[in-house]
Amino acid sequence: MHGPLRAATGRAPGAVTVLIYCAGLLQGLMLVSVPALSAALKHSLALTDGRYGSLFLAQVLCTTLAALAGGELAKRTPLKRLLLVALLGNAAAQLALAASAAAPAQWAYAVLLTATSLLGLGFGLSSAPLNAYPVLLFPRRRDAAVVALHTALGVGLAIGPLIAAPFLMRAAWWQFPLLLSAATAALTAAIALAHLEEPRTQAFSPVAAALPVRARYRIAAPFVLIAVLYAFAEGTFSNWAVIYLQEDRALPAPVATAALSVFWAALAAGRLLIAAVVLRLSPHRVWLALPLMMVAVLLALPQVRGSAGALAAYAMAGLACSAFFPLTISHAVQRLPSDTAWVSSVLVAALMTGVGLGTYLIAPLREVLSLAVLFRYSAVYPLLAAVLVIGVIATGRRRDRGAAARRASATA
Repeated sequence: MHGPLRAATGRAPGAVTVLIYCAGLLQGLMLVSVPALSAALKHSLALTDGRYGSLFLAQVLCTTLAALAGGELAKRTPLKRLLLVALLGNAAAQLALAASAAAPAQWAYAVLLTATSLLGLGFGLSSAPLNAYPVLLFPRRRDAAVVALHTALGVGLAIGPLIAAPFLMRAAWWQFPLLLSAATAALTAAIALAHLEEPRTQAFSPVAAALPVRARYRIAAPFVLIAVLYAFAEGTFSNWAVIYLQEDRALPAPVATAALSVFWAALAAGRLLIAAVVLRLSPHRVWLALPLMMVAVLLALPQVRGSAGALAAYAMAGLACSAFFPLTISHAVQRLPSDTAWVSSVLVAALMTGVGLGTYLIAPLREVLSLAVLFRYSAVYPLLAAVLVIGVIATGRRRDRGAAARRASATA
């Protein structure tokens, strides 16, 4: 198989392919490291809800800035070098997370904040190379290659809490980030030694805008709001899952971490499932159905009592979240086809901002309301997203009818 990325043989090397997809898997593992250890972090480091929530604000801010900067850096910096820097940042983040266990009490929070900030920088910088290399390795199967990369990331998110569980059971949670740091360091060394030839033209380079700036922002605005509202719901599901099930529902730690794993596993599996479903059903219907599913799950979560109910609820939550954001990007790109890179970057930034704010806002509210009540109130986020989706679909149909009428009059 030939392509702009190849080994000395001129073919997409199997070893290089494995390294790139392992990087996606490890990225998922590291993204879930703090939520998976959340209960242990709060207990052992005496974190308040407010301080725990603020960890994600730092991570999201750094991810957003690094993601927006990564596209610009990739135009002047080799992809391989950008990926190596991102991996080193991730390895350092896990070392800082482990070091917080031994830090003096007055410094523990600052060390944790450093860890989540480095994790955000690493994730943000990795976005460009991790999304570009699958396309460069498999130019004839680019869609499947990118889906596979995001599935690998989703698998990492799913298995991370399961891998962390034995360390939590031994009250040695700090060994989990040490393991991730060692694995990342080994992968970084392997990628540094691998022969990755740089492409002549970056597949993700920005396309010149065909619309005035004001028109672009007007068209993108509803999609940005939809992404933020969705992210509020996703952050509520994922980043508070372990704490809710352990502290509010008194379920054992292995059950709580398993529920988080089930959420991410269902999200990853749901993306593949819905990719097949939209070949038969209207993408508009699926796009609208998913936030309504989120509403139902958020209203059902306060009724969770046992282990089976918790696992089932978080499986449904993962399925409801699975393809909503990719479909949002797809619809936005259809409306702004000449600004694909720009609108994708803006929506990713909106997603990360929403996840961070959504997680953080729960913390102060929890001082006066239980998580069960907050879950019920959080149902308003996907409900509003569904309303906006209806508006966007209606606007698109009016535009399509207008375009069809103009074509008909032009040929008359």
